[in-house]
Amino acid sequence: MEVIATHINADFDCLGSMIAAKRLYPDAVLVFPGGQERGLRHFLLESSLYAYDIKRPKDIDLKAIKRLILVDVRSAQRIGPLAEVARRHDVELHIYDHHPADENSLKASFEDIRDVGATTTIFTQLFIERDIVPSADEATMMMLGLFEDTGHLLFSSSTPDDFRAAAFLLEHGANLNMVADFLVREMTSEQVELLNDLLKSTEIITLKGVQVAVASASTDSYSGDISTLVHKLKDIENLDILIAVVRMEDRVFIIARSRIPQLHVGELLREFGGGGHAFAASATVRDKPLAQVLKEIEQCLPRFVQSHCDAQHLMSRSVKSLSLKATIQQARDLMTRYNFNAVPILHKDGKVAGILTRQVVEKAAHHRLHKIPVAEVMNSDFEQVAPTASLQELQRVIVEHQQRSVPVVEQGSLVGLVTRTDLLRYMLGNTGVTEEGERQSLERRGLQTRRKKLDRYIATQLPPRVRQLLQQLGTVADESGVRVYLVGGFVRDLILRRKNLDIDVVVEGDGITFARAFAARASCRVREHDKFGTAVIIFPDGFKVDVSSARIEYYDRPATLPQVEDASIRHDLYRRDFTINTLTVALNPDHFGVVLDFYGGQRDLRDKSIRVLHNLSFIEDPTRLYRAVRFEQRLNFTIGRQTERLMHSAVELKMVRKVGGVRIFNELKHILKEPQILSALERLNHFGLLQVIDARIHVDSDSKNVFKAAEQAISWYELLYTGIPCQRWLVFLMCLLDGLPVGGLRKLGRWFAMRPDEKSVVVDELPQVIRLQRKISRLVRQHHQPSNSSLYHWFSSYRIESLLYLMACTEQDCGRQWISRYVTDLRREKVIIDGHDLVSLGLTPGPLFQTVFGHLLDRRLDGDIKTRVDELDWVRQYMQGAGQQPANNSSVDPTSQVN
Repeated sequence: MEVIATHINADFDCLGSMIAAKRLYPDAVLVFPGGQERGLRHFLLESSLYAYDIKRPKDIDLKAIKRLILVDVRSAQRIGPLAEVARRHDVELHIYDHHPADENSLKASFEDIRDVGATTTIFTQLFIERDIVPSADEATMMMLGLFEDTGHLLFSSSTPDDFRAAAFLLEHGANLNMVADFLVREMTSEQVELLNDLLKSTEIITLKGVQVAVASASTDSYSGDISTLVHKLKDIENLDILIAVVRMEDRVFIIARSRIPQLHVGELLREFGGGGHAFAASATVRDKPLAQVLKEIEQCLPRFVQSHCDAQHLMSRSVKSLSLKATIQQARDLMTRYNFNAVPILHKDGKVAGILTRQVVEKAAHHRLHKIPVAEVMNSDFEQVAPTASLQELQRVIVEHQQRSVPVVEQGSLVGLVTRTDLLRYMLGNTGVTEEGERQSLERRGLQTRRKKLDRYIATQLPPRVRQLLQQLGTVADESGVRVYLVGGFVRDLILRRKNLDIDVVVEGDGITFARAFAARASCRVREHDKFGTAVIIFPDGFKVDVSSARIEYYDRPATLPQVEDASIRHDLYRRDFTINTLTVALNPDHFGVVLDFYGGQRDLRDKSIRVLHNLSFIEDPTRLYRAVRFEQRLNFTIGRQTERLMHSAVELKMVRKVGGVRIFNELKHILKEPQILSALERLNHFGLLQVIDARIHVDSDSKNVFKAAEQAISWYELLYTGIPCQRWLVFLMCLLDGLPVGGLRKLGRWFAMRPDEKSVVVDELPQVIRLQRKISRLVRQHHQPSNSSLYHWFSSYRIESLLYLMACTEQDCGRQWISRYVTDLRREKVIIDGHDLVSLGLTPGPLFQTVFGHLLDRRLDGDIKTRVDELDWVRQYMQGAGQQPANNSSVDPTSQVN
């Protein structure tokens, strides 16, 4: 007898492989040695189309078996009563499997083991090799197995062979609707409750910088298909490594999934009598309580978690240093300027001579030793490491030698520095280390901080052109021997799933040289700014990428522009305004998509908080006060308590007025361009940031109504599609400043250094429009009905922004209708005849032309004149009334242009 069997707790890959094996062994009997997962049981019960005669071990004579064909398994511990059969010398054993071998693996006379995502793929490849054509039913069952074991071809264990196998099965009639029906099923109430328990119990264990999620639950009844719940939990929480431990009745089931190579879950679960491969494994434990199993897992994890991190992944590059002759005062200035706690001291040849700490510097300064050389007090008894130094070596140096920082040296030269904080961040899992395979997940109960790799975000959220561009930037960086990073709002919004294609990159090296190299490869042009070490890559269609060199900033005085020097990416990020804007993503191919988070940016995204990096942030750059409000309102976040306190302090210290009006005006423009303008202005009012601009500016109930009306007026105008753009922010600026007298507007225009077009609207037109609004209100109350020509003369000299402001602050419907009539109809009205016609009629060019055209337009607006003939007749009558005889010129064709 020939028997085709699989492992206990069979799934769809087992069934699909067994059905496929039946084509290779047509006389064999199909046997399930144990139970089946819930989804497979439903399939077997509900689908009469696939009613195969699958037996149980008790239904056959085990002694009669001469050939045993095992699919999707080769561990003796996972085939139940068939284990004894497999070990018999008189039984020919064949194995088809995609799981790695372990100490319990059986030795077969024939084995077909392949590194693919599903055993079904192996049989599909055999079908292709042997020209075997599956029926549509067989192809559907095989596709079920393939899709289940590869997570619809989305698991990282999926291979190109799995995709080719899926294509083959689809070509031969695999029913994807049937696949979807059985692989995507509604959860039962018991499963929902169990999933909820797993969610609530999920804890993160950080080992060697790798975060492992462990979830547990307990139920007195059996609930099948635990693996489906584990997949859901992994996707909901966006976890890289998940171990779910569930007690059901008298057994404890362990399901483990991994997306990264730092933990081989198959090897881990072999410790518990189970098995699997690197990315998926399971085990069943009997006669042990849940708590004991959890404790044993926690004890085993350190042996199986592997870290590939070394000094070069942790270190800061572009290290600031001092020479042996530098003085204590110079060291003190350097440490204060860059917020350093330790600085390496170098020989003339660049070799490290010692390390100087802040504590030593401060003590020396206390003793008034400002002028002595640092060589006199530096620590020359230190250890340094190579870039390949392991995590354990770094720990030893920092702990045993009590070094705050460890120099990283290559060929005798200093290439980087690892600080105590760098190591601690990594060990606690809150870091930006660019380690292969490390990821930070942000989605956990809303937004949760974990190590994430954004390659999936990049693949699913960005247009193909942008994805390709980011990969090209990384490739050119590798070829140029530098590292390049995505920075700024692009990264923040990518994580928050907000649209933003303003790409900014930072280069650890020469940003301008990098931009030139990229432009040469991509046929772009470069606009360089040598003074700042920045460049803009400009594509032929106008798309831009901003490039800058990693740099550090320091302020000689509060509220002044900073001084800039080259630095590492970590120091570059420290100069950013808020923690949520310090996130960066590596683009070099070896770490493409890995997030670096040095300052808790992901934590603040999770908490929806706006926080500064240090307490002097608003003192150094008061424009950040306005940006804090802008980001708070745009992202629907909340300014942190400490940051809010610092904002009030900066306003009380009158720091804002020390900043040039141009910079404040620029920040105000950005706020007025935001969707949530009114709430942002209320927050500015709360902090006193409007009164800093002018004490008479305030936001009250009346001004709120004007802003709301302005928003409605702008929306109305934009729906007209007139082709004439409207600057929304300028309308709102008029709403904000309409309480200022003319002198106040002029003073503000000078302080803001407004452009002439801006000044003409805010300083010149705004006071006139306010007077016109009062006139309109008075005429409406008097029930006056102005002619069209009167409306034209009232409104035609103003820009559209002024008219929309006028519509917003005009309360009467009748007055708004007058403005609407002008904007929609009257302003387009034009005279048909031109100067040549007037000359032909005998008029001499001069000021009279303007008078004539003005009268003609008034009569067209009021409906007295409609055609070209009417206009010519009116001109003749006008000339006769003025005592001038019109010329009888045949060149004037009254029908050449008919209205």
